[in-house]
Amino acid sequence: MPAVRAIRIFCLLCFVGGIATMIVASIADNRIGIVLTAGLTSAVAAIVLLAVSTVTADRRLAEFDEADAEILEVGIQKLTASGVDESALRELVRRAIDLGRRTRR
Repeated sequence: MPAVRAIRIFCLLCFVGGIATMIVASIADNRIGIVLTAGLTSAVAAIVLLAVSTVTADRRLAEFDEADAEILEVGIQKLTASGVDESALRELVRRAIDLGRRTRR
């Protein structure tokens, strides 16, 4: 995603530039307005970077995967209790998972 990459680079530059500006302004002539502006710019850049990284994350947390696996297992157990062949059902689930992984790429 080129747009996400551009946003991340821009945020990184704003963040690093803001820190450098804070240091230089503090040492040079102690101008509080410049220091505060640079600090706020760095803070906003960090927040935007966190937000973009969170929104564009394509991997779910492991806890959600475990919950889905448990729901699937309970469904398999219910179907086998009603008389469905367990090995055939598990093979069907494996094939469905493989198909889903192939189509996501």
